[in-house]
Amino acid sequence: MKSFAQALDLKDDPALIEAYVAHHRRVYPEVIAALRAIGITKMKIFLLGTRLFMYFEAPEGFDPSRDYQSYAKDPRCRAWDELMRAFQRRAPGAKEGEWWASMVEIFDLEGAG
Repeated sequence: MKSFAQALDLKDDPALIEAYVAHHRRVYPEVIAALRAIGITKMKIFLLGTRLFMYFEAPEGFDPSRDYQSYAKDPRCRAWDELMRAFQRRAPGAKEGEWWASMVEIFDLEGAG
């Protein structure tokens, strides 16, 4: 398994943030199924202020830029993404064309002496 970490910001509006959190308490079943279908075995999203941090695990060889394309073919997944983007904004430091900005791993307790 390979680990991924990504960051994204929410628009700085308490009502929008509350709504975003509420939506994630009832994610469309098609979104859950599509994430599993592309190989994601574990996913967690954390919130601090307006900053989102997403951690997920997928098989070796998983490539978010390639593999999310199959996820996006599902109309309900596209609808979910469009809805979520109304709450989101790119994080500072995101590369051109990157929505969820990939983070670089700098420490792993498992591999530490």
